[in-house]
Amino acid sequence: MRIAFFVNAIEGESPLFTTSLLAAAALSRDHEVIYVTPDDFTLRPDGALVVHAKVLPSKKFKKPETFHAALQDESLQRRTIEIGEIDALLLRNDPSLDLAARPWAAHAGILFGRFAAQRGVVVLNDPEALALAQNKLYFESFPDVVRPPALISRNIDEIRHFIESHPKGAILKPLQGSGRRNVFKVNSASKSNLNKVFEAVGVDGYIVAQPYLPEAKAGGIRLFLLNGQPLKHGDTYAALRRMPARGDQQSNICAIGAAAPARITDDILALAERVRPKLVADGVFLVGLDIVGDKLLEVNVFSPGGLWNMRELYGVDFSNPIIRAVENKVAAQAVSKEGIDNRMLATL
Repeated sequence: MRIAFFVNAIEGESPLFTTSLLAAAALSRDHEVIYVTPDDFTLRPDGALVVHAKVLPSKKFKKPETFHAALQDESLQRRTIEIGEIDALLLRNDPSLDLAARPWAAHAGILFGRFAAQRGVVVLNDPEALALAQNKLYFESFPDVVRPPALISRNIDEIRHFIESHPKGAILKPLQGSGRRNVFKVNSASKSNLNKVFEAVGVDGYIVAQPYLPEAKAGGIRLFLLNGQPLKHGDTYAALRRMPARGDQQSNICAIGAAAPARITDDILALAERVRPKLVADGVFLVGLDIVGDKLLEVNVFSPGGLWNMRELYGVDFSNPIIRAVENKVAAQAVSKEGIDNRMLATL
């Protein structure tokens, strides 16, 4: 089987990225692995879609660093491959990293992923799901009961009123983007304080304001769902607690503290069950849910990470069951006479 991993840039990959672990797991299961970036697609006049991809050597890598060295090798073979010769395309880029310098690249995976799916390639997550989730407005489509109330605005008076109505403070973050860049906790709606934060967050467009949850002091939980279900091995869930970084809570909280084991409670599983129907309907194969207390704060459908931390915490490599799930989808597509719709196949 040939599996393609679509990333922002090969030189930007890290040995401990979840994508690296998935690619290494695919190689260990005797699959051919190729890497594709936004520069690598060509749609020819006859309708043929090809990729000019880098092909990894067919060998097993015991250490992430060894795999990464092979990926970064400048002599790595590059081949032109017709898209129909690829069995599965995993869209693992982070669009927010390209929005400023290379806006044309931000959505290349979605655009060409659609063409790939039309040609019978299993594309994960489904490109239409990723198109829906290009910003945090997607989060607002989940049930009210699982998420804190939010204000989305560029009006500073609206934001000031929201902060004043939440005496424990508020979190301000950009609507577009991922990770913790330009995320602030604001305790006061005083003019000088808010103007400064508004300027920093608003540079990326609309601002999302959410009430600060005191439970965040104990850290938030990242829980992986695969095919709409919590990913687990035996009794161990693919989850971790992300401890907040030490320091001034009112400053930019981009920094993340240490990862710690997570205890998955019945309440957390109930929350995951509440969001499952939409994730399945949208074709979200692999997703990271960020949870604080009993509320969902983020739905990470673009390149969710953390598998290496889980491997270190629990001694469990969750990349293998993910690749097995990809194998099952490719096999299902292969035996289907008429072909299975990619969105349905993504969570089958």
